[in-house]
Amino acid sequence: MTLAMSRDIRVVLVKLADRLHNMRTLGVLSPEKRRRIARETLEIYAPIAQRLGINDIRIEFEDLGFATMYPLRHRRLREAMKAARKNRKEIVTEIQKAIEVRLEGESFHALVKGREKHLWSIYQKMRSKKKSFRDIMDVFAFRLVVDSVDDCYRILGMMHNLFKPVPGEFKDYIAIPKANGYQSLHSLLVGMHGVVIEVQIRTKEMEMMANYGIAAHWEYKSGSNNVDGNQRRANRWVQGLLEMQKHAGDSLEFLEHVKADLFPDEVYVFTPNGEIAELPSGATPIDFAYSVHTGIGDSCIACRVDSQLTPLSEQLKSGQKVEIITADGAQPNPNWLNFVVTAKARSAIRHFLKNQQHDESVDLGKRLLDQALSNFGTQYKELKKSQIKRLLKETGAKSFEYILQQIGLGNRVPFAVANVLVPEDKRKIVDGKKNSTLPVLIDASDGLLLHYARCCHPIPGDPILGHISPGKGIVIHLESCRNLKEIRSNPEKCMSLTWSPDVRGEFAVELKVEVTPERGFIAALASRMTEKDATIERISVNEKDAFTSIVDVVLTVRDRIHLADILRRARGLKPVRRIYRVKNK
Repeated sequence: MTLAMSRDIRVVLVKLADRLHNMRTLGVLSPEKRRRIARETLEIYAPIAQRLGINDIRIEFEDLGFATMYPLRHRRLREAMKAARKNRKEIVTEIQKAIEVRLEGESFHALVKGREKHLWSIYQKMRSKKKSFRDIMDVFAFRLVVDSVDDCYRILGMMHNLFKPVPGEFKDYIAIPKANGYQSLHSLLVGMHGVVIEVQIRTKEMEMMANYGIAAHWEYKSGSNNVDGNQRRANRWVQGLLEMQKHAGDSLEFLEHVKADLFPDEVYVFTPNGEIAELPSGATPIDFAYSVHTGIGDSCIACRVDSQLTPLSEQLKSGQKVEIITADGAQPNPNWLNFVVTAKARSAIRHFLKNQQHDESVDLGKRLLDQALSNFGTQYKELKKSQIKRLLKETGAKSFEYILQQIGLGNRVPFAVANVLVPEDKRKIVDGKKNSTLPVLIDASDGLLLHYARCCHPIPGDPILGHISPGKGIVIHLESCRNLKEIRSNPEKCMSLTWSPDVRGEFAVELKVEVTPERGFIAALASRMTEKDATIERISVNEKDAFTSIVDVVLTVRDRIHLADILRRARGLKPVRRIYRVKNK
């Protein structure tokens, strides 16, 4: 359906009409089938109708779906609505009369009508805002339909003169339309008898667009600029769906992305060039970067919001100016998935990480296999095609690259693969002994397949060993770590590692500090450590006895030399009796 929509948007109109007919004739199906179709309609088809601006179909979808999914709740709400309508009739007529008299006095022609919220909307608001039915029904809604955009703003001024506006509750969707092309002026006013009135002011064309969305394109030809813009918006959205479909791993992941993208309470931010970008509520600078271009999102390292450096996880607000700072060689951080809200950003980050993990696991697999082959006096680059063919035949694997990936992920043992590649009669004795394993070089601080053990916190310069963890890759420990005791001598599970001379990054290390308690000591200790460019991740204090406290600190350092500088600086403090590193020996 997505592919067909991308060629002709009218395909989705036919699909929506077909679904509407299904919903109207649900009575003949079994209750289980009815609920399944109603849930699908509420979660997918109603939001698609809203995304394309077709309000009439959306409302019918939601009311029919609500009646099917929750028949008792639907009935109770409908009865409450009928009772409320009788009580409200007088007030609605009085307010409507006051508005019409004011418009006549100013010689303005406008169609004024009271607007009722539909049942699903009331139910959703009661649930999300935890409000009673009476609280939601206390707001009286009116729609004013006029001839021109100019009249919209003039009538807004009259309404603000007639009734007092509620501060901060005015929205101009004419100047900045919603993502689905919806245009209108919204204002909340305090009317007679202290009742709250919501007023929507729009032109006839905007009314047509609000009810029929992109379907209005074939309904009338006036105001064609707006319609074409709406058509372009719809096509842009469908193209975005296609891009997500390419990046998604499977149909369930694609559906998850689409559902996240179908409920956009928008915020509107400005690019450095003054263009408007529409983002869903809760969007962050990362979402903004990916909305501009996937390449900008992938290489984003920082951002400025209203010329101030701002964390990448901070939620954006309407009206802010956002500038993304990029760098060559930068790449998405897996932690971004914890706070991005747009489907495009989420799918692009996942797609990048999948590819990166694949490349990293193949590279690590090569190095681990090379290390295993060195036991038999050969190397990875000396392997022949005949050896690889025999390996694929015996393992049933689809490709040699797949085997390397599985080794890197820890799902295959490199020694077992090396055993198949090099039969016993072809093995060479190296330096008079069979076991002369070369250590694997560790050259990344934050690779997806390198994990640093939290029990001993290894840092560059430490003697290290690694063990393969299925699905994770290599877990790196200090050579002396007691958690490796049982597997240290098993070459299939434990391997020798060494740091690359070029290794860069920040590595966590744990320290214990024995101190004589003094006021302000923690601040002084933290200051001494951060002076040396260390980042403190965690700090806690425990009393050992009346005269001694133990401070536990986890901080990040570059290597052993950097750590030695920090220890020397901290020992210079008078209250420090002893400071040492926790190594889990």
